[in-house]
Amino acid sequence: MTTRATTAPSSVAGSVELRSLTKTYASAVAVDDLSLDVQPGEFLSLLGPSGCGKTTTLRMIGGFEFPDDGSIQISGQNVENLPPHKRPVNTVFQAYALFPHMKVADNVAYGLRRSGVPKSDMADRVARALDMVRMTAFASRKPAQLSGGQQQRVALARALVNRPAVLLLDEPMSALDRKLREEMQVELKLLQHELGTTFIFVTHDQEEALSMSDRVAVMKDGRIEQIGTASDVYDSPESAFVAGFIGRQNSFAGTISSFDGDGVNVRTSGLSLYSSRPTKGSVPASSGGEVSAAIRPESVVVTAGTAAATADARVNSVTGTLLGVSELGHSLQLVIHTPSDDQILARLPRAANPPTELGSPVLCSWSADAVRIFTS
Repeated sequence: MTTRATTAPSSVAGSVELRSLTKTYASAVAVDDLSLDVQPGEFLSLLGPSGCGKTTTLRMIGGFEFPDDGSIQISGQNVENLPPHKRPVNTVFQAYALFPHMKVADNVAYGLRRSGVPKSDMADRVARALDMVRMTAFASRKPAQLSGGQQQRVALARALVNRPAVLLLDEPMSALDRKLREEMQVELKLLQHELGTTFIFVTHDQEEALSMSDRVAVMKDGRIEQIGTASDVYDSPESAFVAGFIGRQNSFAGTISSFDGDGVNVRTSGLSLYSSRPTKGSVPASSGGEVSAAIRPESVVVTAGTAAATADARVNSVTGTLLGVSELGHSLQLVIHTPSDDQILARLPRAANPPTELGSPVLCSWSADAVRIFTS
């Protein structure tokens, strides 16, 4: 099923409207009947594993690939048959694609020269673009004299100097180390907010997409599985794929054992689980239907001791043995082994003072609204 944005599309500068976009390579379908609305000034991320169609979608918006079917509107103009230089977009590529023989200022000015911008305006626009990305002091250097983060800033300045209605970014931070990538994520989001330019960002990094985006479109097999805010896709995933791809989870296969009002009881090979918020439309109508249950590690509470799990079917708890403890900075990650040979992952803040003695008995519990149910 193709997912569409719920808000009405806009034809003002910076809007993007994709309708039934399809692209195949030989017998492989890269993008499958995809429709999407991006609002002016929005920071939207296309997120998914390799081969899901996110980069192909971006390249079709930019004009580097042409769709087999469907339409692309940018700022109200149909552009699906236009070459890249005739579209109101610019692209920042993964490899930055800077000219090694040119100085930084000349790299930034390159697009302006091709567009015939007068020299009297060019110097001022280049200076402002370099100032935006804090690279004014490096205007006379060549790319080989810059760090990876500095090269990325130059690539951003070169793309933004042309004042595009939409900026496309194809995994531009994948080559940076973790610390620099996190710093650049903050800077890029602040820059986008300051400029008000529409950003469409392709990444396979879940944390990157969640931390930067106004909305995230999670893709699988050329289609959008779910689109929404970071909290939408993380806290309320609409499919087992989204739940599994966005962050870590404990996943258990089982069957519906009974219904209790709006909730549902699920029996796995070793656990009884109760969910008060099964995913709408995903739960079989009768008992015996096969499902999977997902619980985020941060939803699991771990306490020391051997207190028996409650007999109340609507309360989720199970005893186990503490198998492993990992340091995660401000939090701890615990691995618990249950008598039914399941493993439960829990993440707790240090302030919660969770048990840390390996081999000690513990009780795991989680609320009914922390359990998401999906069809298997």
